[in-house]
Amino acid sequence: MDDAQLRTVWQQRQFDDRYVPLSQPLTFLMKRVLAKRLRQLGNLARIWDDVLPRSIRDHTALESFNRGVLTVLVDSAAHRYQLQMLLSGGLMREIRARFNGALNKIRLVPGQFFAVDLTGAARYEF
Repeated sequence: MDDAQLRTVWQQRQFDDRYVPLSQPLTFLMKRVLAKRLRQLGNLARIWDDVLPRSIRDHTALESFNRGVLTVLVDSAAHRYQLQMLLSGGLMREIRARFNGALNKIRLVPGQFFAVDLTGAARYEF
């Protein structure tokens, strides 16, 4: 073998340091997946604040929006029952009419949440 062939064989046997900078997949995730969800949840939060009475709204928190299902935390059974009655009485139709995406279901989940974070600012800002 001559030097050129030896050099070619040696280069082929070397391991490539293949790496992908972390910024590429994170940029895709942020721009394509999370931005759309955040926009939809922000739009739902504005609608939620507009249509819900303050006496019930203060006892709820929007947890997530995935595959057309909005999950809402409700802090007490009494408020959960009132909210269920409002939703079945026409509030669900009004929210669907105002929301430009697919809203198939609103799932009410008992849970606790804090209206403010550690600094005293509102927990959710959209």
